[in-house]
Amino acid sequence: MGKLELNKKKKKDALFNTAFELFTTKGLTKTTISDIVDQAGVAKGTFYLYFKDKYDIRNKLVSHKTGELFFWAHKAVQNAHISEFDRQVHFIIDYILTELNKDRTLLLFISKNLAWGVFKGAFEEKMPDDEYNFYQSYLDMLAQSGLHYKNPELMLFTIIELVGSTCYSCILYQQPVSLAEYRPYLHRTISGIMETFSQDHTTCEILSSDTKTHVDHTA
Repeated sequence: MGKLELNKKKKKDALFNTAFELFTTKGLTKTTISDIVDQAGVAKGTFYLYFKDKYDIRNKLVSHKTGELFFWAHKAVQNAHISEFDRQVHFIIDYILTELNKDRTLLLFISKNLAWGVFKGAFEEKMPDDEYNFYQSYLDMLAQSGLHYKNPELMLFTIIELVGSTCYSCILYQQPVSLAEYRPYLHRTISGIMETFSQDHTTCEILSSDTKTHVDHTA
């Protein structure tokens, strides 16, 4: 990365870091673009090189923060020398939940966006060295495993939606149980999802066909 690119990245990172601090302390409504650029120490014109408005930086910041979580989770998998694909998936989920459990501010910031749209945006982010892409790394891990899943993107979507929708209350409110109590159930469910997607879906196709026949018969 050249000096010009490094300078641009430094300014963009400053805007991200400042926006995150202001959004999580003052709130989105009370934060202005002037607040962000003044505290970040950059010109307002620089802000508009990267973002349309404060809502745009908020949305991109959620993807940015999520992308960072996946990046460090993937690095941790590599450092742990885990080669089995299913263990890699479980490890990444555990890593991210542990980080969110430690950083409640981050969890609260992205809590309303712990869903596919945000993670899809994170896939497009290149974090933090402008080379890493989580979705490609996911596909690479799958390819290296030699395993075959029916629609791996849908499988990932299902796992992410499950984790995002069930773990928020466990982390923040210990409801209906603590995250520690919930983890074994979560991992067993994730294993079940992966097992389902590793099958040929013949059962699903039969059920779909039976349902269609029943609908046609009762129409």
